[in-house]
Amino acid sequence: MTRLSVNINKIATLRNARGGNNPDLIQVARDCERYGAQGITVHPRPDERHIRYEDVRTLKKTVTTELNIEGNPDPAFIRLIEETQPDQVTLVPDAPSAITSNAGWDTIKHQDFLSEVITHLKQFSKRVSVFVDPSIDMVQGASLAGADRIELYTEPYAQLFLTNKEKAIEAYIKAAHEAMRLNMGINAGHDLDLNNLHYLKQNLRGLDEVSIGHALICDALYLGLENTIQLYLKQLQ
Repeated sequence: MTRLSVNINKIATLRNARGGNNPDLIQVARDCERYGAQGITVHPRPDERHIRYEDVRTLKKTVTTELNIEGNPDPAFIRLIEETQPDQVTLVPDAPSAITSNAGWDTIKHQDFLSEVITHLKQFSKRVSVFVDPSIDMVQGASLAGADRIELYTEPYAQLFLTNKEKAIEAYIKAAHEAMRLNMGINAGHDLDLNNLHYLKQNLRGLDEVSIGHALICDALYLGLENTIQLYLKQLQ
């Protein structure tokens, strides 16, 4: 079964736009779980422009499925992981100014750094995942660095899917096969939606988890949160 982890960053963005606590981020996380989501994902950034570090601390106390914390492992992020001890940490090479994630790690160039960070964070989390482009070399580098899982960066897949879905999935199939050969788990995320999710699920053997936020929250504006989560879960069957 491929699990759905709902990224609630956009809920925090909406809350922060007016101050106060509307919408209630913690209640939305509870509701996502109640509606069938098997995990909650957050990606705190240094400027706390959406998810705040205090949100993460509160979510750790309230999430009953799996809490996945994404981010660039700077000292503040590492301290947050040490404190909250989530179910999963996903390392993402975001620059502080990045609007959203736009590339995976070069796991060969940064292998020594990743190895040191992963070894440390495994003391505080059940698993560590590394965000990578769909490249066999990058998957191998993540394995050598000690990662438990990879998260495949799927924006290129989503873009090409619109015109050539067979071509779009090719590199991802190869990367997933390599991850399975290396006994690594496989996650995926970025720009996945109700149009392209089922095809990804059909073609990637061993897909453990997808993390979806922006498209899911946009769909929920029209379809309602409970219905939207059910629709995404259906795509993963």
